[in-house]
Amino acid sequence: MYVKRYYSFWMTIRWSKYSLIYGVLYSSVIIILYEITKIPFSLPWEPISVIGIAVAFFLGFKNNSSYDRTWEARKIWGAIVNDSRIFATGILSFPNSDLPFESKRKIVHRHLAWVLALKHTMRREKTWEHNLPVHKLQFIPRFIKEYSDGMNVEIEKYLSQEELENLKNLSNIPSQLLKNQSNEIGLLNKQQFISDHKLVRLHEIVGDLYANQGMSERIKNFPFPRQYASTGLWITYIFCGLIPFGLLDIFAESSALHYWLTIPFSAIIIWTFFVVDRIGDYSENPFEGGYNDVPISSISRAIEIDLLEMLEEENIPAPYEIENGFLM
Repeated sequence: MYVKRYYSFWMTIRWSKYSLIYGVLYSSVIIILYEITKIPFSLPWEPISVIGIAVAFFLGFKNNSSYDRTWEARKIWGAIVNDSRIFATGILSFPNSDLPFESKRKIVHRHLAWVLALKHTMRREKTWEHNLPVHKLQFIPRFIKEYSDGMNVEIEKYLSQEELENLKNLSNIPSQLLKNQSNEIGLLNKQQFISDHKLVRLHEIVGDLYANQGMSERIKNFPFPRQYASTGLWITYIFCGLIPFGLLDIFAESSALHYWLTIPFSAIIIWTFFVVDRIGDYSENPFEGGYNDVPISSISRAIEIDLLEMLEEENIPAPYEIENGFLM
């Protein structure tokens, strides 16, 4: 996620340069052919503008829907932050005479393993995502290392070797960790370390964590409907393909303007529409590790710091720093 006030103009151009380059090349070919052949390639602008209005409405719908996915993902991970604090506070509030500190520490550590495991699960690649190669993420070198190291490197410090081995061959590690958490709480109740009232409340919080995980998985595992994404792209191509012909009709008939101006104006319009489409395209999948994702790595690290400070531990990791304007 980019956290400075604005993307610079040149960052925006670099991110969308191919649309601009192809727009210049395409409109140049049209005008050069017109110059050589003098064949009247021009089309009336009015019907093209009607298509442009339809494309603009469709792209607006697509971008609003994509933004809703990103904003919902951020709210889900905000709820994970709150529930994590509530859960850890609930565990640590037991007097040591009622619940040994090592038992508290084990439960809180398992919760941290769940947060980190869920983060890595959300980063898994899907066929409909952009799946940016790691070498293209040089703007965030710390994230590259985390991405390459994988899940086990992060969660092994919070789990016993036995529990870690039992999890390795399971398909949904976060779900299994919450199941283990429920079993642990139930065992402590059976041993009379936790009252029935506290047991019910802690299970409610675990249920909330399951709900947060499920909502996060829903966004991750169900793509923005491909018919909307595909249709938006193809009608943008159709409209942008007609732009030079419509502008040629305007510029060629004007005594004050020259038809060569069709090239820069066509390129700018083509670039604008494809940039709008690209913004929506890169907002559909808020967990894929791209430039504008929900910063779940930074959120997870903030939870990690909060809970380890509650445990009064010494080896507390530093928060992720902003790298080149980005948090991940």
